[in-house]
Amino acid sequence: MQIQTKRAYESPAPEDGYRVLVDRLWPRGVSKQKLALDEWNKEIAPSTELRKWFDHDPQKWEQFRERYLAELKESQLGKELLKGVKQKRLTLVYGARDTEHNQALVLKEYLEECL
Repeated sequence: MQIQTKRAYESPAPEDGYRVLVDRLWPRGVSKQKLALDEWNKEIAPSTELRKWFDHDPQKWEQFRERYLAELKESQLGKELLKGVKQKRLTLVYGARDTEHNQALVLKEYLEECL
């Protein structure tokens, strides 16, 4: 299985495969039709406390990454997500502006380790 990340503000494509929104909050200004999701998995997103603490501050990135990985390992939700995907490609959709420091990248790393 291939796993990729994509901003919610980018157009969906057939090669995206199974599209999952991995944010607790719906991306601003994007309709459900435009997002073309297969699933919105709020529970797999970072906890509200962790998300608010991180506040997309690149200086907190490494700590955020470690804390979010710990949350993922504890919850086992990532493994459940992988079991539900029947396609060869999984696209983790996220709303953050920063393409280098966001929860989808950490989740992708974790899911690839689970494969």
